[in-house]
Amino acid sequence: MSTPKPLWRDRDFARLWLAQSISAFGARITREGLPILAVTTLAASPGALGILAAAGSSAALVIALTSGGFIDRSRRRPILIGADLLRAIILLSLPLAALFGWVSLPHLLITAGLVTGASVAFDIASHAYLPALIGKPRLVDGNAKLAATDAVAEVGGPALAGILFQWLTAPVAIIVNAGTYLASAAFLASLRSIEPAPEAEPRQTWTREVTHGFRLAWAEPRVRALLLMNVVQGLFGGVFAALYILFALRTLALPTSLLGLAIAAGGLGALMGASLGPWLARRLGMGPAIIVAILGASVSAMAISLAPTARDGAMVVLILTQITGDAFGVASGVLIASLRQSLMPQSVLGRVGGAFHAAAGATAIVGALGGGVLGDLIGPRLALAVAGAGFLIIPLIGVLSPLRSVGRIEATISPP
Repeated sequence: MSTPKPLWRDRDFARLWLAQSISAFGARITREGLPILAVTTLAASPGALGILAAAGSSAALVIALTSGGFIDRSRRRPILIGADLLRAIILLSLPLAALFGWVSLPHLLITAGLVTGASVAFDIASHAYLPALIGKPRLVDGNAKLAATDAVAEVGGPALAGILFQWLTAPVAIIVNAGTYLASAAFLASLRSIEPAPEAEPRQTWTREVTHGFRLAWAEPRVRALLLMNVVQGLFGGVFAALYILFALRTLALPTSLLGLAIAAGGLGALMGASLGPWLARRLGMGPAIIVAILGASVSAMAISLAPTARDGAMVVLILTQITGDAFGVASGVLIASLRQSLMPQSVLGRVGGAFHAAAGATAIVGALGGGVLGDLIGPRLALAVAGAGFLIIPLIGVLSPLRSVGRIEATISPP
């Protein structure tokens, strides 16, 4: 058997990589840009911004639950292109409305919901498309490269959004944002590989469509463990999402500039994690590497609540935990995605991916609401300590599951 050529020499993967990189920057610009537009153009209140965020989260959950079956019954590349074009068209409606003075909060809410929903569909379809494009033996390498550019987008995207909205008017910045999605669609359209037609299968009722991905994931013991770990991650991650900023600004009394610096340091950790994941897998095997990486991320999360109130000490703890937490978090994410793609048949990756998205999204909402209540009752520091301890459940699930014996990814590959 001939050795496959390196991914960086694979023309189609390089174009997919570039398309996803551009799309990742576009998604971050949208995420930051819509609230900026709401504040600068509509003088939106904090309550309105909360509704704006909820509109995106709700749409993400709905699309994650309902799109998997459609994605599995369709060729994935046209869905990726369609999601890019849809996001571009929706965003372009904002500067057009601004031209006539018609921008309103309902318009922004609809835009946030549709764009976020299209982004989730893009992510699920991309996850399902990658194995067919590069082959399952190269999944770890491919996911690591995509994670690296995603990390760069997470660091650079918000900064780029700030620059665009400061240097340009908000409508012009939105036009540039829409252009990122058009560029991504163009690169995806230029791929030369022919995607095989999906297997014909009968349509199911709506309720079975929604639950099918969960049933498929639950039926495979190793994927079941990954799903349970994903649920716990979403739950306690929701607590951190609700309280982390409050803890840093009020409990530690950090200025927003230093908090931004600490969060940006996480991007460096994420870049490290894209290489750390494959390195751990080569030395420990896939299953043990996932458990070790998640354990590292969990310990980092636990350490956050130990940050002292002295500014220098607080910054040291936050920067170190951001770097290590994001490094181990991205490493585990690369390995989990690759293992899930290799264990599940190509024909069901959309539904299984949708189940994972929905499970994490739903439990994150529960965690955020519960975290707010817990923070009121015992204070942000103790609430984060409880959540950090809860993260230790995740590697424990791995240790008690068949994941601990999963070795090289080639040995786990399922039939196509």
